[in-house]
Amino acid sequence: MSARDLQRRMAALRTLKNTLDEAFRVPGTNVRFGWDAIVGVVPWAGDVVTAMMACAIVMQAHHMRVPKIVQLRMLLNVAIDLVVGAVPLFGDIADVFWKSNSKNFALLEQHAGTPRPASAGDWLFVGGVIAAIAVAALIPLVVIYWLVSMLMGRA
Repeated sequence: MSARDLQRRMAALRTLKNTLDEAFRVPGTNVRFGWDAIVGVVPWAGDVVTAMMACAIVMQAHHMRVPKIVQLRMLLNVAIDLVVGAVPLFGDIADVFWKSNSKNFALLEQHAGTPRPASAGDWLFVGGVIAAIAVAALIPLVVIYWLVSMLMGRA
């Protein structure tokens, strides 16, 4: 990919990031938000639409041959935004502060053009999310085991 093509793509993605995460400012503050937070007010549909738009940055990362672990980290940022955004009111407030598109664009800037290996932070983030998912999946099993053992002890 030529330097000119890379600059053109990055400019377009920067515009998308700004539109989704930073288009508006809360008067009298430095707090910025974008269409991600606004469209996210519509339950589920708004979050799905903005998540699909956010995947444009991830798709470009794939085309630019960004390391796979960084692409996974970017997908997890979008997934966290989608899942948390689905929680009424809390998710809309979280959209103002999480800014997955800004996080993903920063990762893309670090790795696009001149290939750089994934950082330890990338691996820690992905590993931490996978561990959190595993713990969340195990909690119901532990509770069921505990309940069954309590009931069997009474019988």
